[in-house]
Amino acid sequence: MFQNIEEIKQAIQTICEEKNISIDSVIESIEAALSAAYRKDFGDKNQNVKTKFNLDTGDIDVWDEKTVVEDKDLEKEAEEYQKIKDSLKEGDDMPEDFHRFNPKTELMLADAKKVAKKAKIDDELKIKLEIPSDFGRIAAQTAKQVIIQRLREAERETILNEFKKKEGEVINTIVQRREGPNVIVDLNKTMGLLPPEEQVRNDNYSTGSRLKVIILKVEDSNRGPRIIVSRAHPEVVNKIFSLEVPEIANDIVEIKAIARDPGSRTKIAVHSKEENIDPIGSCVGQKGSRVQTIINELGGEKIDIIQWNKDSATFIKNSLSPAKIMNIELNKKENSAIVQVEEDQLSLAIGRDGQNVKLAAKLTGWKIDIEGAEDFTKKDEGQKIEDKETEDKKEDKKVKKEDKKKKTPAKKSSIKKNTKDEKKEVKKEAKEKK
Repeated sequence: MFQNIEEIKQAIQTICEEKNISIDSVIESIEAALSAAYRKDFGDKNQNVKTKFNLDTGDIDVWDEKTVVEDKDLEKEAEEYQKIKDSLKEGDDMPEDFHRFNPKTELMLADAKKVAKKAKIDDELKIKLEIPSDFGRIAAQTAKQVIIQRLREAERETILNEFKKKEGEVINTIVQRREGPNVIVDLNKTMGLLPPEEQVRNDNYSTGSRLKVIILKVEDSNRGPRIIVSRAHPEVVNKIFSLEVPEIANDIVEIKAIARDPGSRTKIAVHSKEENIDPIGSCVGQKGSRVQTIINELGGEKIDIIQWNKDSATFIKNSLSPAKIMNIELNKKENSAIVQVEEDQLSLAIGRDGQNVKLAAKLTGWKIDIEGAEDFTKKDEGQKIEDKETEDKKEDKKVKKEDKKKKTPAKKSSIKKNTKDEKKEVKKEAKEKK
């Protein structure tokens, strides 16, 4: 049947070896495709076409497979079916014991005996079908299409499985392009999607830029594996520290908690498992070399490294760094803390737009209230309004000054024009008198 069976055989074996697919599964796919192709071009809708493909010889057997059932009066069956259907309430299913004759997969006993005299109910009959000469060409095309399709499916599955194992890992990528608000990055074997909510405002997403991203989620889709990556996730900071700080990679220093405002500021709480190892010093590095490398990688994002402590009050105190804390009152039932600081430390404790205290609360898991924060916030807002009004006044003065400069030359020009016109009129009158 197949003239180029050796080529097809070689292609199938190559795919199976490279992509770790069983030869039987590829043969089954080819047989299913051949059955569909035969039924479409040479069969009819009531044939249950099956094929058998011999990979060694290239031969194909085609038959119509039927199950033998008892003889039925199709008109009576149709009437009975309609009665049952009409009696059903909305949402009810047809009774399981009612079986309707299916001409595609079933053959009545009387007709079956015309094919095989010894046929009986529940027998599987294989009625051989003729293979037209044109079917060889169709079969070759079909086999080729199936091989290509299986190759694509195998590649998709390989990529899906490979990146599924990498979920939560940080990898190096190169920005390929932008697609609307999304950024597409090169993951070597496939592309990754960096959606807007996982981007950081300080990052450079121009084509060719190199970024470290975390594999956030891997899922299958109609278009192939969909790999979501992130730059904004707190785990990005964790993984980058693990890459840059050997003590973290070797599990000597542990990152206990991370709170992040992507692109602006991050707080991490660290703890050493060995007494003679300074966890903060390990993360900062000599002359700040390690932490500076990480800051550069994160596009200039500020990083506060604090000492973790099992004592909640001490941990909260550390988390509000660089502010100096006077006193802390804990309410364990409500998991809240009231913090007292000197007046000149309020701005440090609260941070710009409340960032410092918000990150401290997220880092420790405690609700933190700073005494005097409300008054400070109102005063700060009042100062901002006052500064804004001052800026507006300065802007108004500047605009008025510019307008005045613009108007002055216009007036002079107008005066000069009027003077010239008057001189012309005087000369004209003098000529007329003469």
